Amino acid sequence: MADSLKAKTVHGVLWSALERFSLQGIQFVINIIMARLLAPSDYGLIAMLAIFLQISQAFIDSGFTNALIQRKDRSETDFSTVFYFNVVIAFVFYLILFISAPWIADFYRMPALVPITRVIALNLIISALSAVHKTKLTINIDFKTQSKASLSAAAISGIIGIWGAYSGWGVWALIAQTLLNSLLLTLLLYYFLHWKPLWIFSMDSFKRLFSFGSRLLVSGLIHTLYYNLYTLVIGRKFSAISLGYYTRAEQFVIFPSANVNAIISRVTFPVLSSIQDDTERLAEAYRKYIRLSSFIIFPLMMGLAALAKPVVALLLTEKWLGVVALLQILCFDWMFDHLSIINLNLLYVKGRSDLALRLEIVKKVIATTILFSSIPFGLIGMCWGRVLYSLIAVYLNTYYTKSLIGLSLRNQIRDIIPYWLLALGMGGVVMWISSFVDLLWLQLFAGVAIGSVCYLGCAYLLKLSIYKELLALIKR
Repeated sequence: MADSLKAKTVHGVLWSALERFSLQGIQFVINIIMARLLAPSDYGLIAMLAIFLQISQAFIDSGFTNALIQRKDRSETDFSTVFYFNVVIAFVFYLILFISAPWIADFYRMPALVPITRVIALNLIISALSAVHKTKLTINIDFKTQSKASLSAAAISGIIGIWGAYSGWGVWALIAQTLLNSLLLTLLLYYFLHWKPLWIFSMDSFKRLFSFGSRLLVSGLIHTLYYNLYTLVIGRKFSAISLGYYTRAEQFVIFPSANVNAIISRVTFPVLSSIQDDTERLAEAYRKYIRLSSFIIFPLMMGLAALAKPVVALLLTEKWLGVVALLQILCFDWMFDHLSIINLNLLYVKGRSDLALRLEIVKKVIATTILFSSIPFGLIGMCWGRVLYSLIAVYLNTYYTKSLIGLSLRNQIRDIIPYWLLALGMGGVVMWISSFVDLLWLQLFAGVAIGSVCYLGCAYLLKLSIYKELLALIKR
């Protein structure tokens, strides 16, 4: 059983990593090319709509995805019920956004948002059509199929988006890329996964799944509202250009952190749900995941903070240099995000969405207070406010972990502190070396090379256990 679980996890992690980083790598390159062709204000216009689209998406999902994954006795009736619910609610929210478009445009004082809102909101309906297909593949830990579909869709839509940006479409190039990506992904998932819903909608199934998912819905809504409050406030109080800088900084910083988090969490959730009743194995597995993700994420975020200027100037050109300071601060925000996600994931594995909801309410009250208190200090102050909240969130998210599996915050800090100190030292060395180099490309090349050698070399000399485990994983 243990070997089977380990093999399933390794296979899932490898394909999840391939799918995630290949997909994000393609999208990252495409976005870099498009950012060089488009203006910061074009990205700001799209970011203004993020809160409305993501709230709609939260209602469409309503926690059913995690509810299906968490349940062991799921049936085809359950899948079909969720499918029809997703599609109907997607149409409802599209109509709401279509009608509300003029009011959204008036709020931001941007008349151009009316047609943009009505077109880009079509993405809600397209995505809803393949939501259950993605869930079934995740349950089966079949990220190989997902990688085929997502990579093909990203590449084709990206080429069209770049052509549109080069042809002078402006913000509509971004919209075309987004819609085409969703449409192609949905068609490919239907092609690879020959699943069709039954002609049935079961109220019993709906109630059973919604009893778990409803708390995730409320929790997700609270998180989405808070997360997008930044774009709402910046877009309203500052300008589309400032919002473009902020969203681009966040997209840079999300690339390493969120992708590693996503790879680990979406593989471990279905795997660990299968051993949710074995507390000892569960605690041991969680400690390994925390160490592994920290070993990878800490140096990536420290290195990105140290090399922010050459990265932005070389990839996006100097018109985007306003991103640099924001990017460096946000690196410290996302550096600890994986600890929150892993601890929160435990509550879902244990089926305690009620505790997750309780935590989310407490955290977001604190977070919102920090947000509005930091507004007078401008964008820089707001970013530092996010760093403060991320540390508070880590503390709060570990509150129930100790009672559920006996894993306290102190234990987790003891597990990760060597990697954090090592990454901090590496970041200092990279910044010191970069100060002697004037050429940006040389700063970037030397920083990456010296930082990698410094971090991995010290990990080898200190004989850190996770270093050996990672090598063994790669060999396996």
